[in-house]
Amino acid sequence: MSRIALALSLSSIATVGHAQVADSLTIYNAQHEGLTQAWVKAFTEETGIAVTVRNGSDMEFANQIVQEGANSPADLFLTENSPAMTLVDGAGLFEPVDAATLAQVPDGFKPSNGHWVGIAARSTVFAYDKTKLSEDKLPKTMAELAEPAWKGRWAASPSGADFQAIVGAFLELKGEAATAAWLKGMKENFAPYRGNSTAMKAVNAGQVEGALIYHYYYFGDQARTGENSKNVALHYFRNQDPGAFVSVSGGGILASSKHKQQAQAFLKWLTAKGGQDILRTGTSFEYAVGRDAASNKALVPLADLNAPKVDPAHLNNAKVTDLMTAAGIL
Repeated sequence: MSRIALALSLSSIATVGHAQVADSLTIYNAQHEGLTQAWVKAFTEETGIAVTVRNGSDMEFANQIVQEGANSPADLFLTENSPAMTLVDGAGLFEPVDAATLAQVPDGFKPSNGHWVGIAARSTVFAYDKTKLSEDKLPKTMAELAEPAWKGRWAASPSGADFQAIVGAFLELKGEAATAAWLKGMKENFAPYRGNSTAMKAVNAGQVEGALIYHYYYFGDQARTGENSKNVALHYFRNQDPGAFVSVSGGGILASSKHKQQAQAFLKWLTAKGGQDILRTGTSFEYAVGRDAASNKALVPLADLNAPKVDPAHLNNAKVTDLMTAAGIL
C-alpha cells in the first residue's frame, strides 16, 4: 500500500462544504466528532495516510450518499447507529469489507452480509431519578413504559437516530403489530425532549422520573462535572429484552471510492487494537467491539448486558419512521 506524504493537520479536518484535500481519504462522519478526530489523528500518524472529515448526522449523510450515488466524493461513511448503514447498503453503494477486517469483529457487531463493519457500540438504558425511584419500582421490560402506570413519567428524544434505532430493534424483535401498539402507548405516556442529554437533564431536574437513552450520556457527564446526572442512575433491562438493545456504530467503504485500498486499511486499523484502544482510553464511553478488545473500565461489560440478538442489517429506519409518524410521535 502506498504512503501518502501529506500529514494530518487541523486544516484537513473539514466540515461539510469545504474542499476535499487532494490524494486523501474523505470520510462522511456521523460519529462523535471528537472520537473520529482521535481515530484519524492516530491512523495518520501510524500510516501517513491523510484524511479529510466532513461531519453531519446519520440519516442526513445516508440520504446524501444515496442521492450522490456513484458521484459521491466520500470514500468512507461512519455512523453512530446502523440503520443509516442499512439505507446505503440497500442502494447497493457499499464495497464489501475485506474478510480480514470482518474477522476482527465478532458476529452481532457486524451485518450478516459483510458489506460494512461495526466500529463501536452503545447500550440502551433507562436513566432514572434515584431520589424518586427505588430499584423495585423500575420497569422490568421496555414494553412496560407503554402501560398506563407510566403515563407522564418518562421521556425520550424521538426525532433522533438513537431512539429510532431502539424502535427499529423493537420492530425486528417483536414485529409490526406489537411495535405499533407500543408506540401508541408511548404517545400517551412520554414527554418529548430534543436530544438524549436534554432528556437526561430533565430526569436529573425532577421533571420526569426516567428517560430511555443510551448509556454514554450518563458516563460522559459523570466524567466531566456530573452536574446533569447527580440524581441519575442507570437501569439495564438485560434478559434479551428490546430495552437491552445494543446499537452498532458502522463503518463502510463507498463502492465509488477512488482510494479503496487506503479505505480498507482504515477500517482494518479501526477495528484492530489501534482504533479500539481509543474507545478504551478515551472519553467517548462507547463500547469497543473488536474481538477481545476491552472497553472503558467504567462501563458495565458487554457480556453482562444480556442484549437481544439483532442483525444490524435488518434494522429498517423507513418502516420505523412510518410507524412513529402514524402514532403521532414524529
